[in-house]
Amino acid sequence: MENKLRTRAKELADQVVCNLVSHGWTVTSSESCTGGLISAELVGVAGASNVFSQGLITYSNQSKESLLGVRHETLELFGAVSPQTAREMAFGSRVCYQSDFGLSSTGIAGPDGGSGSKPVGTVYLSCSYEGNTLVRHYAFSGDRSTVRDKATAAALELLLDCIREKEKEDQLCE
Repeated sequence: MENKLRTRAKELADQVVCNLVSHGWTVTSSESCTGGLISAELVGVAGASNVFSQGLITYSNQSKESLLGVRHETLELFGAVSPQTAREMAFGSRVCYQSDFGLSSTGIAGPDGGSGSKPVGTVYLSCSYEGNTLVRHYAFSGDRSTVRDKATAAALELLLDCIREKEKEDQLCE
C-alpha cells in the first residue's frame, strides 16, 4: 500500500510540475501534518525549481500565525486542525510568498492527538489561487506514515484540480 501511495504521489507531482511549467505559474506549500512530504514530492521532479517557490513546515500554531498570517482568533475558535485554519494557511502561503497557488495541509496523523470530534486521520487540505480557496476534509485510516502519505497524494491531487480550474477560468476570459 505504501509503495502504491508513493507512486501515485510521484505521478501527481510530475503532472503538477508539468502543468505549472507550461503556464509559468508557481506554488508555495505550507505543511503541518505532512511535515514536508508535499514539498519533497514536488522538488523530486525535474524542472520544479522553475515553479516551486518554497515550502514551509508550519507545525506550531505560532509558526502558522507568524509565517502565514493565520489569525490567532481562528486557531483559538476552531483549532489548528480545521477547515478555517487550512484555508488561511493556503491563502497566506499564496499571498505572503507571492505565488500563483498556495497549498496547505493540517491534520492529526496519530497515533495519538485525536478526539471524538477530530479523530486520528482527520486531515484538511486547502488550495488557494486568485479569487478561490478550496478546502477538502479527509478521514484517513492507517498508521502515522500511511496517513501522511495519503494526505500528500490527496494534496497533490487537489493542487492539480485547482490548476485545471484556473486553466478553465483563464480560457473563459480570453
